Amino acid sequence: MAGKSEAATQSRRFFLWMAVVFVLIAFGGFVPSYWSRLAAQDFHPPPILHIHGALLFTWTLFYLAQAAWVASGRISTHRSWGLFGISLFTLLLCSIVILKITVMRLDDARGLGDASRRFAAVIFCAIPVMIGLFAAAVANVRRPEIHKRLMYSLMTGLMVPAIARVFILLFAPPGTLQAGPPPPFVALPPSLAAALLIVVAMIYDWRTQRRWYRVYAYGIVLTILPNAVAVMIAPTRPWLAAAAFLEHLGG
Repeated sequence: MAGKSEAATQSRRFFLWMAVVFVLIAFGGFVPSYWSRLAAQDFHPPPILHIHGALLFTWTLFYLAQAAWVASGRISTHRSWGLFGISLFTLLLCSIVILKITVMRLDDARGLGDASRRFAAVIFCAIPVMIGLFAAAVANVRRPEIHKRLMYSLMTGLMVPAIARVFILLFAPPGTLQAGPPPPFVALPPSLAAALLIVVAMIYDWRTQRRWYRVYAYGIVLTILPNAVAVMIAPTRPWLAAAAFLEHLGG
């Protein structure tokens, strides 16, 4: 019993430290494209970008708080904030959709409509996966070992945009972010990098418990698959028509 208790404590600490890593990735990844430009006071994006950013960073900090409550043994507090988490994640998803529609409209006005609609496939392919992982995590709240690994897999997928900004900073020519929407395939390397975060968790489980959790295999696939699908469908006529329809939702 003592061995199992110690293993559970170590596991909680691992997820807490990885939650800290997620916060660092989320905030640090957007330094070049958001925080530094915001500090320069010559950055005037549509208001929905600020709303989305606030929701995303709040969600990441909320995940950290939830992990901290579990690590400190305050399970009842962790559970009592569950409905808030569901509401916050729902708002975050809505902000993603509204932001992407807004960006497509702005890009269309700049003469970059087709490029923007192609890149939108990356976002709209990822949303159903995020919903599915979150719903599965909620459905497994009574199975904490599965629940927390589903949430962990969800968080790795949410890190892809931040990781992508780092890739752009390191490997893309200067001014790439301002030049227009990139081709969808640029989302593949960051998704592979994000999947490595799941590999880290798998290695940790094997070293501490000598077992694999199948949910992590699903997490790796679902971190990479949406971007692979987006690359395939982005240039097709059906997708461009669907993206144009989404772009004109609400007027």
